[in-house]
Amino acid sequence: MSSVIFPAHLFLYFYKKQIMSDTQENLGSFFKENSKLLKEYFETRMKIYRLRAIRLLSKSAGYFFWIIISIFLFFLFIIFFGVVLSLWFSKITGSYIAGFSITTGIILLMIILLAIFRKSLFVNPIIKAFISRSEEDSEEDQF
Repeated sequence: MSSVIFPAHLFLYFYKKQIMSDTQENLGSFFKENSKLLKEYFETRMKIYRLRAIRLLSKSAGYFFWIIISIFLFFLFIIFFGVVLSLWFSKITGSYIAGFSITTGIILLMIILLAIFRKSLFVNPIIKAFISRSEEDSEEDQF
């Protein structure tokens, strides 16, 4: 009986070995054939990520320069408005010191009010704008 079982085990051993070698050869040939496709896929994904980063950076740089120029123009407006307001108050009061002091007090009051209401006027709207922009960008990426 052991002579009958031994050849059966031997047959199964060689059969499994043959199947394993065929499977390994098939997997090896599969990876050899598809390695080029896999490499192209990863290169394409890297290009997509790089292009997304370039788009984000260029949008951010554009907004940054727009904000800088807007702030500069706003400060010029405030300076000239302050000078005009000071000269107008000077004409009304008859004294340059009084006119410029009134304007300085108004500007100081505006600075204090902006400091008090900075969260509701600046911080929260900026946060909401960033969130809505990021949601718009993620929706564009899905298509």
